[in-house]
Amino acid sequence: MNILILGAAGMIGRKLFARLVAEGSVAGQAINGFTLVDVVAPPVPPGVNAKALTADLTVAGTAEQLISEKPDLIFHLAGVVSGEAEKNFEKGYAVNLDGGRALFEAIRREHEMSGYRPRVIFTSSVAVFGAPLPDMIGEDQVLTPLTSYGTQKAIVELLLSDYTRRGYFDGIGIRLPTICIRPGAPNAAASGFFSNILREPLIGLPAILPVPETLRHWFASPRAAIAYLMHAANLDSAAIGPRRNLNMPGLSATVADAIEALRKIAGDKAVGLIRREPDAAVTAMISAWARDFDASRALALGFEGEGSFEDIIRIHIEDELDDVSQMRCKRVP
Repeated sequence: MNILILGAAGMIGRKLFARLVAEGSVAGQAINGFTLVDVVAPPVPPGVNAKALTADLTVAGTAEQLISEKPDLIFHLAGVVSGEAEKNFEKGYAVNLDGGRALFEAIRREHEMSGYRPRVIFTSSVAVFGAPLPDMIGEDQVLTPLTSYGTQKAIVELLLSDYTRRGYFDGIGIRLPTICIRPGAPNAAASGFFSNILREPLIGLPAILPVPETLRHWFASPRAAIAYLMHAANLDSAAIGPRRNLNMPGLSATVADAIEALRKIAGDKAVGLIRREPDAAVTAMISAWARDFDASRALALGFEGEGSFEDIIRIHIEDELDDVSQMRCKRVP
C-alpha cells in the first residue's frame, strides 16, 4: 500500500505519518511507501521510504502530478485555518475549496481512464454547523455554517459524498472537534486560545483568554485526532453507508472546566498566568459553533474520544513534554 498525505508538514500530518510508520500497515496491508506533501517540505526521518514534496493544490496540474503514482490511501489534511480563512476570503476559498475540488477532479479523471479508486480521508470541522443550534447536535442536524471556513468545509463534504456515490473514490469525512492541546507556537485558528491557555501556563508562560469562561465547546486531543484518522483508514466501507461524513466523538466542556483541570494538574500559579482580554469578534465566532454532539454513528463504528479535560492535559504532558520537570508550574501528576 502506498499513502499520500496532503498537509503533511502540519501538526496532525506529522503525527499521523509517525503513527503510520510505527504501525507499518493499514487495513491488513503492508505500507510500501509514502508521499508527503505541503507548501513547505515535510520532515522525513532516515530509513523511511517516503518522498517529501513542496506543492500547492491551487496550482493547475499539481493534483494530477500528486496522484500520478496512484496512491491507495489519501489523507487530505491540507487547508487554511478558521481565523485566516475568515480574514482572507480569497485564500480560504482557493485553498479549502478549490484545492479539495482539484484533488477530487484529478482522481475522477484518472478513475475514468484506468479504474483507479483510492480511499480518501478528509478532515472536516464542527464549523459546518452554525447558530441557531440546539444544545446537542444530532446526527440529522442541517449544515448551516456561519463562517467562510465552515462553508468551505461543508461544500467539500458534499463533494466528497457525491464523488463517492459516483464511485470515483471511497471517501470518508471526519468532522474534527477543536484539537486541544495543540503543541508548538500559536497559529491563526480562531479557536487557538483553547490550547494557548493550557499549553503556555504549563511551562510558565502567560496566555490570553479572549472569551467568557462560560463558553462551552467540543474538544479532542491530538492523540485522539490521529486515532480517528487511523480508524477511518481501517474501516470497512460498507459499514459506513451512504452518509460519508461523521461527527467524531469528543468532550463537551466550558472554558471554566479547562481552567479547573489545569488547576488540578498544575496548581494556582499556572492558572494565574491566564489574562482575561475579551475579544468580541472571537467570542462571536466561537459562540456560533456547536457545543455538544451526538456522535452515536461514529461511536458505533468504533471511534473513541477523551472523557475529561484532565485526560487531555495529561496526554499533552505525556506526548509533548519529555519530562514532567519541563512544567515550570506543576503539581505531582
